[in-house]
Order: sequence, then structure tokens, then C-alpha cells
Amino acid sequence: MNEFPYYITKYFGEYLPLHVGVSPNTGKSYRDTFVQLLTFMESQYGIKPEKVILEVFTADKIEAFLLYLEEIRKVSVSSRNQRLAAIHSFCKYLQKKELSCFERCASIIAIPYKKTPEAPVTYLSLEEAQLLFSLPDTKGKKGVRDLTIMILLYETGARVQELLELTRPQIKFGNTPSVELHGKGNKSRLVPISHDVADISKNYMMAYNIEGEHELLFTNNRHEVLTRAGIQFIISKYVEMGRKIHPDYYRKKISSHSFRHSKAMHLLEAGVNLIYIRDFLGHASITTTEIYAKTNPDIKRKYITENSASFSTSVKYSHKEKEDLLNWLKRNI
Repeated sequence: MNEFPYYITKYFGEYLPLHVGVSPNTGKSYRDTFVQLLTFMESQYGIKPEKVILEVFTADKIEAFLLYLEEIRKVSVSSRNQRLAAIHSFCKYLQKKELSCFERCASIIAIPYKKTPEAPVTYLSLEEAQLLFSLPDTKGKKGVRDLTIMILLYETGARVQELLELTRPQIKFGNTPSVELHGKGNKSRLVPISHDVADISKNYMMAYNIEGEHELLFTNNRHEVLTRAGIQFIISKYVEMGRKIHPDYYRKKISSHSFRHSKAMHLLEAGVNLIYIRDFLGHASITTTEIYAKTNPDIKRKYITENSASFSTSVKYSHKEKEDLLNWLKRNI
């Protein structure tokens, strides 16, 4: 029996959705990885997909595949690492299910990720955000929709996919309005919104007659799911309008993710604890959230000032305290 079809079917059909609980987007990304890998196996080694067996998967072939992605397909280092992550995941699954593959899988798992340059965090100043929100013509339906999209992206710190998948019941009105977001790993979080933003959202839903229990909040003119490109088109339109009013605004490319970055940065500048910001954004680890503290020079200065008093000659630190302090400095400075 060719065991590869059996294990790859179990991996995608049961392991990822039921045991790991990956999001649909992660599942699609992993699937695309194996489609590309099988295509590569056929073109480079003459092994047709239906003839692929577990023994075909060796570290040499996977490294050749990664090189092909970078040199022939011209993918970024980040994309190369994403493909490798999918392969690592399958190999770890296979190690538990097929012990005869353990050593071969271990050699594949040992293939390292490449270091990627840290992309700068692009965020809006408060003034830039305020100008952007003032530009949509809310006398028309499209203007109401565009404002609702941008202000919800900012107010909730939502990832664009979380916004695209929003349905009517996920917005809670009343004394404490909030939005329920479904993020990575099928994790949900309840994010508070202001009464003003709740009113804007309510007006939008009334204008577009959005009442269905499972009705998507945002669709295009054909009532189809709005795409990432569609959201970006809306944002870019108002960014260009804003540049004409204030040529010194929006110097860098503003994307849907810039609104999430902006909210995080503005919360940090207002003195909100990183732990709360981590939960607000739905980060698995505070290490991810700390990027905002490292990006803003004023926040760095604040950290240094607040902690400078600790360096007193009259204070003696234990070895553990010194290690904690050094680790803190490495993360935040």
C-alpha cells in the first residue's frame, strides 16, 4: 500500500482541523505548499503525484524545493519559511504515526528557517487617523460603508480576515457595545467599541438592510464576499484624498494592517499595559506585542526613564534578578 495518500488525507482531513484547530486560511496555505511540492517532484524528478511514496520525502529533496521556490519562483524569504513550516508540521505528525519515518522526518525538521529582516511597523498618527475618518461622504451608502470598514479596523484592531468574516450577530449593541472577533487558531475574543463606533455600525447595517443571522457584514456590489484587495482599494482611495489635503501625511504605504498597528501604538502611547494590548490584539505571546514598544522612540525613552532608578549602587540584585533585567532590556530596547 502507498501510505502517502493515506497520511496526507488524514493530516488535512482530521489532524489539522480537528486536533490542531487551524484556521481555514492556514489550512489553504498548507494545502498550497503540498500542491507546489508535488508539482516540483514531478517536474524535477519525474515522480507523478499518484506515484509519490513516503520514502520520497528526504531532506535533500525538501532543500532543493526551497531553493527552487526562492531562485525560480522568486518568493520572499517569509514565503519560503511559511512553506517550510507546513512541511515541518506534516513531518511532526508523521513521526507520531509512522515510526519507520522518524529519522527521515527528523532530518527534514532540522532544516532551519531563514532569518528575515524585520519589517517596520507602519502606523497612523492620531491626526492622520482623524483626517482619514473625516473623508468618506456619509450622505451616500458607499461613504457610510467605507467609514464603517475603516473605523472598525481601527477601533477593534481586527486583522483584515477577521473583518471580512464578520456577521451581524458578532456586533453586540447595548450599554457595553463590543465586537466578537474570530482570529488565528479559531480563537475568539470580545473587543469593546465606543458608543460612537457602535452608532456608525448600526447606521451602516440599517442603510444596507443587514438583518440575517449569518449575513456577512461587508460585501461588494454583487453581494459577494469582499476581498482583501477590495478593502485595500477603499483604504488607498481615502489615503490619496488625504495626501492632497495634507501632503506631509501618509508618507508610507497604508494597508489594512496599518489600522491594527495604529490602534496598538495609540493604546501604548496612552499608557495602556502591554498585557491588555496583547489580549486586545489576540496575540498568543506578549513577545509579539512588544514590537510596538520597540518601534516608537518615545516609548523606548519612557521605558529607560522609568527603569533608570533601578540602577542604584545601594541596591544589590540576585543572579536571577540580573538575568530578568537583561532579558527585559533585550526585548524592549
